[in-house]
Amino acid sequence: MRQLLCATALFAFAAASFAADGDPDPSTLDNKVLLGYQGWFACPADDGGRWVHWSRGAPTPETLTVDMYPDLSEFDADELCEIPGMTIGGKPAHLFSSRNAKSVARHFRWMKDYGLDGVLVQRFVGTIRSKRADGDTVLKNVMAAAKESGRTFAIEYDISGGNAETFAQILKDDWMYLVDELKVTSHPNYQRHNGKPVVSIWGMGLSDGPGHPPTDPQVAKDLIAWFKSDAPESRYHVTYMGGTPSRWGTLTNDARSDPAWADVYAMMDVVQPWTVGRYSNLEAADRWKENMLAPDLKLAKANGQLYMPVVFPGFSWQNLKKSGKPNQIPRIKGEFLWRQAANAKLAGATVLKIAMFDEVDEGTAVMKVVSSRAQAPEQGFWLTLDADGEEFPSDWYLRLAGEITRMFHGERPAEAKLPAAALMKRRK
Repeated sequence: MRQLLCATALFAFAAASFAADGDPDPSTLDNKVLLGYQGWFACPADDGGRWVHWSRGAPTPETLTVDMYPDLSEFDADELCEIPGMTIGGKPAHLFSSRNAKSVARHFRWMKDYGLDGVLVQRFVGTIRSKRADGDTVLKNVMAAAKESGRTFAIEYDISGGNAETFAQILKDDWMYLVDELKVTSHPNYQRHNGKPVVSIWGMGLSDGPGHPPTDPQVAKDLIAWFKSDAPESRYHVTYMGGTPSRWGTLTNDARSDPAWADVYAMMDVVQPWTVGRYSNLEAADRWKENMLAPDLKLAKANGQLYMPVVFPGFSWQNLKKSGKPNQIPRIKGEFLWRQAANAKLAGATVLKIAMFDEVDEGTAVMKVVSSRAQAPEQGFWLTLDADGEEFPSDWYLRLAGEITRMFHGERPAEAKLPAAALMKRRK
């Protein structure tokens, strides 16, 4: 109890605003820290009666698909969706919808408040048709919020579950639609690099059978070439970021072993290897720095590429998978996220991705989530920030993400140890 009280006193500094030192420059990726933004949550009122990504059907302890409960204390009544049969302290519990422009704007204001640069907006190949059919509500919300907050954004396609015969053409058609119809690249805050808009395509090369097409590396080469230079008009040409297997450099483990994939990765302008779940404690993160980050950076430099490591705060998908272990990769009070980021910077990385801003499904969210079990619905399993035995404010991981961003901006030194609480206090 004494330890808990000390930690509570240590971290209960004045809430929130880490004032940004000016808006991020959308013309370059250099020194940027970007977060993945799913934006995939919906409530029955705005998605045909479905609780999208919150649960399978009506939310119950058995149907929940998220492990973390968002802190909704700042949300207005018109942003809240009441959960039938779930309560907090005897009062109705609620959730939010990414289709509510007000809630997305709130997320982006948090990014601004804590000095975060911006996001990679996730766009799954299997849901592109439905997104376009409903007017791309969430993406439009993001575009408006980015403009209001001064944060940058870029499209990140996820090809998980795509059809090997059709996924490439779907991506090409959709990118032309986004450029011509939604005019994403005309947005003043669309992220660019080396004079071109950034597009990320995540998942090619992963060695999980048909789940991440293509199996033929030539198809991947042709797609990359189209985005970089072969598209019919120069306005579609991009700086290409590839979300690759973690072992892209050795073609082992999670990467396809065909040697031709090395040529695929060499074509990419930016390499972003996926590391979520690839290690689970501080010692393993340190080994990753020596065994993977260092040689990856060397290979990327030889290829003339920008290297963007991925870091994550922890992992848990007990409700999503049911067979999963609760708090499968503990956050260790923030030390796990900090160590990965510091290791990336110390190894020589100049850009970084944090997975994710709003991913409560797999327990990687850095947005505001509730601090204690008493603040979450009484029904069902919920992983809260006190899971490691100490209490932290709901914005703790936004604070850490802000300090990590400052590290990559060169505003604070990179150090392996989580910085003292004094460094986290409100910046004037």
